Amino acid sequence: MPTSNCSTRSASGLALRAVADTLPLCIAVIPWGILTGALAIQIGMSPLQAQLMSLLVFAGAAQLSGMTLIASAAPLGAIFASTFVISSRHLLYSVVFRQHVTQLSRSLKVIMAFILTDEMFAVSEAHTKRSGQFSALFALVSGFSFYVIWNVATLIGILIGDTFKDLDSLGLDFAIAATFIAMTFGELRRFPVFIAVLASGCLSVLLKPIFTDSYIVIAALAGMLAAYVLGQEGET
Repeated sequence: MPTSNCSTRSASGLALRAVADTLPLCIAVIPWGILTGALAIQIGMSPLQAQLMSLLVFAGAAQLSGMTLIASAAPLGAIFASTFVISSRHLLYSVVFRQHVTQLSRSLKVIMAFILTDEMFAVSEAHTKRSGQFSALFALVSGFSFYVIWNVATLIGILIGDTFKDLDSLGLDFAIAATFIAMTFGELRRFPVFIAVLASGCLSVLLKPIFTDSYIVIAALAGMLAAYVLGQEGET
């Protein structure tokens, strides 16, 4: 019995730590979620459709992109293609997670895949580095914490969607950039990461007038290539 109590306390402590580590990113993403819910209402979605999009899709950048295309009456193929490209980074996350979850049941793997977001990945990997081992409980709790906050923020946006007619003037979309900055800030101490951020940022500014539709993708790939080359040189 004492051993069981200790295990319960340990699990509870780990879950609380997961919530605490995820909370700053949850707070940062609230304006993003509000923007998503409000925009869904303003392009003609019903409140149920808007909420189900966050409940079932659960991908902020893809949701905003999809809604923008829906509002412009884009073909279904363009919407799927845009969603695929924006969400393709999760393939990289899943490759990293795969080595950690091979022993989990299929149902847990499916759940883990659904709640695998940028934020959950960043927080879980940071915990793995600190503790020296992956914790499925930590990953699940952090993922679900973010899921709940995202959907609550979406609901707020749905409720006030008709109140603000000019969402762009509020600057809520800056929450997107702020969230990713918060996730990568701690890694900037590593020289390859710093170079990747610097290179991709500078190139995105320089390439925007030339490649108006693809400058972000080109800049991101160039930044990752620079980080990879520097990482290989550092190992040798």
